[in-house]
Amino acid sequence: MTYDISPLIVEKAPLILAEIHKAQSILLHCHPSPDPDSVGSVLATKFTLQSMGKKVTVIKGDSDIPEAFMHFPGATEIINKNFFEINPNDYDLFIVLDAGSIEQISRLGVFPIPFPIPTIVIDHHASNKGYASLVNLVESNYPATAQVLFDLFILWNVTMTSDIAANLFIGIYTDTGGFRYTGTTAKTLNIVSSLITYVLDFTILISRMENSNKPEDIAFRALALSSIEIFLNGKLALAIVPFEKLVEKNIPVGHAHANAVSSTMRSVGQWLVTGTLIEVAPSLIKLSFRSKDGEQFDVSKLTVALGGGGHKAAAGASMKMSLKEAKELVVSKAKELYNF
Repeated sequence: MTYDISPLIVEKAPLILAEIHKAQSILLHCHPSPDPDSVGSVLATKFTLQSMGKKVTVIKGDSDIPEAFMHFPGATEIINKNFFEINPNDYDLFIVLDAGSIEQISRLGVFPIPFPIPTIVIDHHASNKGYASLVNLVESNYPATAQVLFDLFILWNVTMTSDIAANLFIGIYTDTGGFRYTGTTAKTLNIVSSLITYVLDFTILISRMENSNKPEDIAFRALALSSIEIFLNGKLALAIVPFEKLVEKNIPVGHAHANAVSSTMRSVGQWLVTGTLIEVAPSLIKLSFRSKDGEQFDVSKLTVALGGGGHKAAAGASMKMSLKEAKELVVSKAKELYNF
């Protein structure tokens, strides 16, 4: 099968490979609140670099890897450390995957500029302005970082294995919303068709990920959905969850999954932009947004204005302020950006 590879990826592929060949010890990480594209991309890259004879360390980053992802091949080998808990001198290359900004490497401290480790960025977020010291590859026309990696691996003549394919597949599957989001193309489906020839149990891979909820997860969704407020002539819907409510309902913060609620809310026809604001600690707000039409109502513009990033149809941010201030700011910025 012939693939039409992005000219940008064709240009950057040999530059990235040259830096990999120079390195011996390579660091990979997952971004805060990792999604399957983050975890899957990191693990697929881990197996690929190891096949090249490289020593590879994968750290979890700021957040624990969700239990729902622990069956991804290689997930149990991820080290329980964030960026500020490792010694940069132990590595001669840091490949940053699926992280649209420096803050998506870690939000636990301030990064020295220049980075203490030579860095390559591989990503697909349009909000990524490029912050690597060596090579920046940001292909925003691709729906997932895992799809960018697939093309890189083709150009590098990587031998596909079931472990690499499973991780690329799950990254593409989730970041396209199960092939429902804008940006999913015939090429995307061709790539997935190729990958599942190596992952014969791909339906089990999806099922184990999507059917791993705990009672606390459902309790949070019930709380969030009962907390919806409507703004801007019924076009903006926000689920707003105070920290005190999480405590009252005995819901651990780790079970407060904002993205699941925002996606459920998007199913309501007249709500053009939906969002979840969770106070995960006093005056620390986690935000997740979804758009009915990412081209007309690009929620990545909203999250960039709030200090975050993401995709046109799905994006997120974090803010340090009161929940009341955060709600007012979100409504104000949405009104300004979308002319609701």
